[in-house]
Amino acid sequence: MVKEKRVNNKSLFLCEMCGLGYLEKETAEKCEEWCKKTGTCSIEITKKAVYLPDPFQKTSK
Repeated sequence: MVKEKRVNNKSLFLCEMCGLGYLEKETAEKCEEWCKKTGTCSIEITKKAVYLPDPFQKTSK
């Protein structure tokens, strides 16, 4: 399930698998489905990303 995040007063939708953010929820859902299915990111989908996660930020579950 994609997460919504506010960045600079804009709503972004994040793929929970890779952390990339998109303006459209549908694109984030496609990204997440692809990531879960293949274990990799789709170049075609990631071209639409507008937010990149900080690779050094630790995430907790």
